[in-house]
Amino acid sequence: MKTLMVVVRYMGLCLGLLAGQCAFAQAAMPEKTAQACPAILQHQFPKLQDDSPQDLCQYAGKAVLVVNTASYCGFTGQYEGLEALYAKYAAQGLVVLGFPSNDFGKQEPGSSKEIADFCFNTYGVKFPMFSKSVVSGSGKNALYVALEKATGASPRWNFHKYLIDRSGKVVGSFTSNVEPQNPQLLAALTKALQ
Repeated sequence: MKTLMVVVRYMGLCLGLLAGQCAFAQAAMPEKTAQACPAILQHQFPKLQDDSPQDLCQYAGKAVLVVNTASYCGFTGQYEGLEALYAKYAAQGLVVLGFPSNDFGKQEPGSSKEIADFCFNTYGVKFPMFSKSVVSGSGKNALYVALEKATGASPRWNFHKYLIDRSGKVVGSFTSNVEPQNPQLLAALTKALQ
């Protein structure tokens, strides 16, 4: 009986140690996740539809096309092409992120609700959109600071596009006049999805 008690205590100690190791491993997991998120995506922005905070790290491991948008611009029709890209390549790992901005020509004057309604009702936009923010000049949001630093290019108008590959490397910067179905953009996108 005494031997049985020693064995039970030993097993309990081992199980306790294992449980402690499991708890330690679980506690370390968020750190691993944070390390897996590339620096370029380590930002949070309010979601356009409801202002809930969205962590861009949720897009780690995907090819990301970042676009500054506006509702009343000559390039606004690009929403249709961007949504088509998102629909076609989302299953392969593409996400398009829209950042409405009133920086150029004051062409995005509306509220978040007005912008969200316009995008969905006019162009059927389903890709993630964020609340209006500054994308140029000294007050630009942190993601656009990082994108400009990585590429040396800053948006000169609405619908400038940045492409980030699955590893988090910024691999392209495309001016407003580069349409979503442009062969150069599609080639870079195909490569970023690999």
